[in-house]
Amino acid sequence: MSDPLLKLISGGLKLWLRSRCEEISGLEIELQGTGLGLLSGRLAGVHLTAKDVRFQGLPLHHVELHSEAIVVDLQVLKPGRMLALQHPFKVSGSVTFLGVALNQALLVPPWNWLGDWLAEQLIGVTPLGGLRIKGNTLELCAPISGTQTPLQRHFQLAASEGTVVFQSEDEQELSTALPMDDNITVEEATLSAGRLVLLGHAQVTPE
Repeated sequence: MSDPLLKLISGGLKLWLRSRCEEISGLEIELQGTGLGLLSGRLAGVHLTAKDVRFQGLPLHHVELHSEAIVVDLQVLKPGRMLALQHPFKVSGSVTFLGVALNQALLVPPWNWLGDWLAEQLIGVTPLGGLRIKGNTLELCAPISGTQTPLQRHFQLAASEGTVVFQSEDEQELSTALPMDDNITVEEATLSAGRLVLLGHAQVTPE
């Protein structure tokens, strides 16, 4: 990306993203297109990669996203804003979670509600005691009153109808779909080497 205008916009977007995340490293943004195209109101797309991101308390180990062409409305550009977007656009890519970090996040605010929801839906008791990725299996456990041995259940993960489905290995008839934002579609979910990888796309509507 040698165009000076695109470099300027890219640098501004990096600063904006860093201001929205509690942590982020290895951030790279590539704007696809030309400065002339941008001045004409169009970017061919954006490619973003980042590592060790913490957004609203959620730990993302690796993020890689590609956007479709973006319409830029320079007539409504406000002071201090690098881009003015009025039209929705699609973003596709992958997000990787480390099982250890995900476990820690689901046990404390602001995401312990999700951990407890998983425990209630999948184990039948709350609160969640812990989560661990073992090979291609997700292990959930919850403490049981009166005993030192926690209740454990094992699950396979798959993408179905735009969300992540947990299929029990212990009770084949038990499956639960994760609540998902209507603007997000999960196309693939895999577990391996202590990691959860989600592939999919999202519809982004500018504020």
